[in-house]
Amino acid sequence: MTLDAQFNDANEQHHDILMQLEAIIFASDAPVSLARLKEAFQQQYSKTQLQQFLQQLALMQHNRAVELIETAQGYRFQVRSKYRSIITQTWPERPNKLSPSLLETLAVIAYHQPVTRADIEQIRGVSNNSQLLKMLFEQNWIKESGFREIPGRPALLVTTLHFLNAFGLMSLDQLPPLQDAKEAFNALDAFVPKS
Repeated sequence: MTLDAQFNDANEQHHDILMQLEAIIFASDAPVSLARLKEAFQQQYSKTQLQQFLQQLALMQHNRAVELIETAQGYRFQVRSKYRSIITQTWPERPNKLSPSLLETLAVIAYHQPVTRADIEQIRGVSNNSQLLKMLFEQNWIKESGFREIPGRPALLVTTLHFLNAFGLMSLDQLPPLQDAKEAFNALDAFVPKS
């Protein structure tokens, strides 16, 4: 085999790996972790090699409507924010905004966790609507994480990996800085994928 033929074969194999990664992530209804990708490739590639392939795959999406992002739970494709309005227009029944009170409650938990229901009421300055917390639990964006050691032992609420994933975050460190509460709530809402 000539050197050119070997080079072409290597390029074709490399491209095929990228296409396989794209197919796996596209077909998944949840983010795909590096561990799961290693399994899919039968441990043939290290996490570092897979990360390099994923970076290349992300670059291939550069001028596309869909982007590859990494979240706390793994890698997923999502519509770029500049195209979300057409998605909302095409499928108006899809929820595209969180209510201000839900967003405010979620932001209080995200920025001040672990918090109790009483803490949320104190920070927000209004009584909690049990439906708001119920919706956050149903979305699996928050969970109970122990109890505060005071009379009544109220549950401590924290955000989950599903919260980070839903907002396209790797960690809580990526939350917008909390300078002005209203500004932070709006910034958090801007993270919500609309598709």
